[in-house]
Amino acid sequence: MNLLIQNAYLVDEGGARAGEIYIKDGRIAPPEGKYGAGCKVIDAGGLTLMPAFIDMHSHFRDPGFPQKETVETGSRAAAAGGYTAVNTMANTNPVCSSLKQAEYVRRKAEEAGLIEVHQCVSVTENFDGHTTSHLEKLDGSVRLISEDGKGVQSNHTMGQAMRIAREKGLVILSHAEDMEISPYDYRLAENIATARDIYLSEYYGARLHMCHVSTKEAMAAVIEAKKRGVPVTCEVAPHHLWFYGSGYRVNPPIREKSDVDFLVQAVKDGWVDMIATDHAPHTEEDKKNGSPGMVGLETAFPVCYTRLVKSGEITLSDLSRMLSRNPARMLGLNKGLLEPGFDGDVVLVDTARAFVVDPEKLHSKSRNTPFGGERLFGEICLTVHKGAVTYEKE
Repeated sequence: MNLLIQNAYLVDEGGARAGEIYIKDGRIAPPEGKYGAGCKVIDAGGLTLMPAFIDMHSHFRDPGFPQKETVETGSRAAAAGGYTAVNTMANTNPVCSSLKQAEYVRRKAEEAGLIEVHQCVSVTENFDGHTTSHLEKLDGSVRLISEDGKGVQSNHTMGQAMRIAREKGLVILSHAEDMEISPYDYRLAENIATARDIYLSEYYGARLHMCHVSTKEAMAAVIEAKKRGVPVTCEVAPHHLWFYGSGYRVNPPIREKSDVDFLVQAVKDGWVDMIATDHAPHTEEDKKNGSPGMVGLETAFPVCYTRLVKSGEITLSDLSRMLSRNPARMLGLNKGLLEPGFDGDVVLVDTARAFVVDPEKLHSKSRNTPFGGERLFGEICLTVHKGAVTYEKE
């Protein structure tokens, strides 16, 4: 079935305009004038229609931790948050260190039928900290490698990984943490690891993506590297743009107001390439025992819209670039623009209506969010993946 969404306010990286979107055979198509009985018509009622979001950084905990999340429940949460594609991290059980394990996750996502899931492979085999020979076996189906949750601690090992990544066209996603230092100084741990990875990227010519940059010093290092032409991109997480001085446990931690202000300014100045959720579901017991992380797929857009767009810091087109188009570019996806030929992945949002986050209404298997009770704008009303409705607000 084809889909026509009428009476919408269209916003993407290219700008904003009133109009309609026609999706035919899973892709955005030029208007046809007569659509026939096989076309479903949705009246957007003047709400905002954007390219669906793409998350560069999620944890679906599958395989190994079904009590926290599965590919199916993570997919439901993503769809409810306006996402149609996510990139999942390798810290599962077993650790994702092979094409076979990556294929398992992709197959589970296809069975769920709600979003596309792209799976990272670990930088070192089984997170052993030194073996990188498994990377030589990767083919074009895997584009990204990451040691998220641990970080690569050895300078030599990270250098070897970058050499392989350059030769095979892979992007290394860096969880910047010197774990010898983090037990007593998380800030210094992130800053030192950020500087190291930037210099290694510059030396080897490998593409580097800095995950969840949270300190002003780390962001300043990324900005200076970009100015030098180092092949580095970066992301920030919504919670690092919203909270400061909070005791809620995440890794990297919630920082100080000066850090938040610096990150927001970096967003405004165009240095931040993407905003990624670091969706990290945990059981209530695990959180009580100190597990770091929060669920984030369902609150990401409202948090970013409220913090950045409604406040006047950036435009909605700017936000679309960071949530949709730039992640699509990195993952090699035909998504992120409301133009003919692109995948029919769109999200309808209500930017005018305020709502209060209720953790019990989240679609994730977990409820670990510090956003409970926060009043936000930008509610997700409808998500469409290749012309099929995958989420509709009740």
